[in-house]
Amino acid sequence: MSDGAALPPPLAQPRVKVPEQASAGELITLKSLLRHRMDSGNRIDGSGHPIPRLIINRFIATFDDELLFSAIVEPSTAENPFFEFTARLTRSGTVRFLWIEDGGATVSIERTITVT
Repeated sequence: MSDGAALPPPLAQPRVKVPEQASAGELITLKSLLRHRMDSGNRIDGSGHPIPRLIINRFIATFDDELLFSAIVEPSTAENPFFEFTARLTRSGTVRFLWIEDGGATVSIERTITVT
């Protein structure tokens, strides 16, 4: 049963940049971007009503289920959060990027890296 509240739009498809190949021990750069309004809860709509807070509050990157990078995101973060970080890998595997929104909505994407 609906309480009349509008549902938030689904999360956008993320964009990531991950090298397809790397040498063992090489320092690689991984980048991610998610299009998201990041409503802080401090703005007012055209009718004078507060826009509820709705932000990406957590970002997690793993390599074969081992933590590579994580961030707790605060309301002051600009829209379309971008993360860039480095890693040294010693084996081939899968990098998984996960974004978590207020209310529990998630979106993720995976990329495989071959290490030689």
